Amino acid sequence: AETTEAAAGAGEEAATAATEAAEAVTSAAEGPVEAAVESAPDADAAPAQESASAAAVPDGAVSTQSKKPAKKKGGFLKGFVAGVLTMILLTGLASFGLYRYMSAEYEKATQPPAAAAKEGDITAEVEEKDPNPEHLDYDRIDAKIRLLQKIINRNYLFDEDPEVVEEAIYSGMLKGLGDPYSVYYTEKEFSDLNEETEGTYSGIGALLQQSKDTGICTIIRVFQGSPAEEAGLKAGDILFSADDHEITGEDLDHFVATYIRGPEGTTVTLVVLRGESMEKVTIPVTRRSIDVPTVEHKMLENKVGYVMVTQFDLVTPEQFKKAVDEMTAQGMEKLIIDLRDNPGGVVQSSVEMLDYMLPDGLLVYTAGRSGVGQKYYSEDGHEVNLPTVILVNGNSASASEIFAGAYKDFGRATLVGTTTFGKGIVQFVLPLGDGSGVKLTTQHYYTPEGFDLHEKGIAPDVEVESEEGDVQGGEKDKQLSRALEVLGN
Repeated sequence: AETTEAAAGAGEEAATAATEAAEAVTSAAEGPVEAAVESAPDADAAPAQESASAAAVPDGAVSTQSKKPAKKKGGFLKGFVAGVLTMILLTGLASFGLYRYMSAEYEKATQPPAAAAKEGDITAEVEEKDPNPEHLDYDRIDAKIRLLQKIINRNYLFDEDPEVVEEAIYSGMLKGLGDPYSVYYTEKEFSDLNEETEGTYSGIGALLQQSKDTGICTIIRVFQGSPAEEAGLKAGDILFSADDHEITGEDLDHFVATYIRGPEGTTVTLVVLRGESMEKVTIPVTRRSIDVPTVEHKMLENKVGYVMVTQFDLVTPEQFKKAVDEMTAQGMEKLIIDLRDNPGGVVQSSVEMLDYMLPDGLLVYTAGRSGVGQKYYSEDGHEVNLPTVILVNGNSASASEIFAGAYKDFGRATLVGTTTFGKGIVQFVLPLGDGSGVKLTTQHYYTPEGFDLHEKGIAPDVEVESEEGDVQGGEKDKQLSRALEVLGN
């Protein structure tokens, strides 16, 4: 019944194509299910079922009324084959219906917002590209997978977990793109990913970043009062493994979701490489619910407000606005926004914060294969116009670079520190309908003046390297001291 209901919504055309599809499958009954779908991609499933049944019943009826055994046997066989083909066709159409539903969801989710109707504010030429060709041979792939499965069934020594194997097939397809940011998520991993962007999760309370060149994963921040801090993890530690699972070759998001986060009260054993000697240190950490402190702020001397943004989560804009408002009420006359070691996060959060701080105008836009995509604007009429410095470094990435780039192009801040990470591409996150999901690189980001920062980063106006022993936002912080000098303190 579930298959029939799903198939009933899969197509929108006439039933004749479905009958032709059933006949096509008859000549290749051992072939993949996709053959039936491709033969009649728009066939209406309900009429197809009726048509196939009508073809089967008369043969069966005639054969049962006949007194000739040979005819009865042939009629039963035909009816059986027709019934099997009907089920194959319905299953294929149901799959096609799900495919069309997911395609529609993707198109709907990637439509530009209403603000994109504004014209005349894109300054860079964007090259359009044709869609990627469909060059995968599904029949050949299906045949090879079946062959491999037969070899496994007959020869593999240990027990196979079909669910794990199936998930690995999907994961491998995304890995085949050669893009470290395009990833398939299982149902659990996708749930964990959504949990993290909401700003609350059960984990260890450390922020990691993966090098785009080497794949090395480094702890760039340990949150105050977190299990990670209590266990002795330090910023600069290189993650080697978690519960004996090495991170080499793994996607960071996938690794964290699978091995580091987990039920509250459980323990994960981490191995990190520490210091210049790369000493291996084993550190067990007990997980607990983490409320990520994404914004910290304080008033410095001479009415200079200091606000540190550690990452861009869904909770960050409200925390940021509250910090700015509190310091404004205290008489803030100058502002330092610290985005060092901020790996990015939710782009919309960065945009919302820029909207609060900058005058109305284009903040950032995206462009993909089909040209300009989404355009994000500051349009609430609110701004905070103070002498401002933004602190950045090589770990300031993605949404951090969008934030710094907009300020730079608006001429509203001086950037101090070192060149940013250089991640200026968009990952679209799409649920696949069964709890799993996919993250796929779809577009480039451009600053208001049309700068494509990907693999380039944003250079600071005043370059300052940090020194050994510096504490971000602390008494010894060479980059912060230089920022204060730029503001005239």
